[in-house]
Amino acid sequence: MDPVIVQEVQAALDGFKDKDVYVHLETTNGAYASHNNESFFSSGAYIRNAKVTYERAKITGEGPYRTGLKIPLGWIYAEGITHFEIDAHGRLLLAGHDFSGKLAVALQISETPFE
Repeated sequence: MDPVIVQEVQAALDGFKDKDVYVHLETTNGAYASHNNESFFSSGAYIRNAKVTYERAKITGEGPYRTGLKIPLGWIYAEGITHFEIDAHGRLLLAGHDFSGKLAVALQISETPFE
C-alpha cells in the first residue's frame, strides 16, 4: 500500500459512483490482544460485502483522512485513512495504520464480493 494521494483516491471513489458495489468496513483498536491487559477496553466494527450504491464520495482532511460514501438514506465513512491501493482486481483498498503501523481501520470497495 502507498500513502494516500488524495487526487488518486478521489478518482477511484468517483469511478464506483452510481454502481452497485460491495463494501468492507472494519475498525479495531486491538481487540485481539485485549487479553494481555484486562484494564484495556477494546472495541471494533466489522461489515463485509454490504451491497450499496453511493451517489457521492469524498476524501477529506490533511491526513489521516476521512472518507465518506453518501448512500440514499445516510452515510458510510471511515476516519483515520493513511494508505491506499488499487489491486489487480480493480478494488479500492483504503487503510488507516496507527503510529506503530498496526491496522486501525479499513474501507474497501469492489464491484464483486470479497472472498
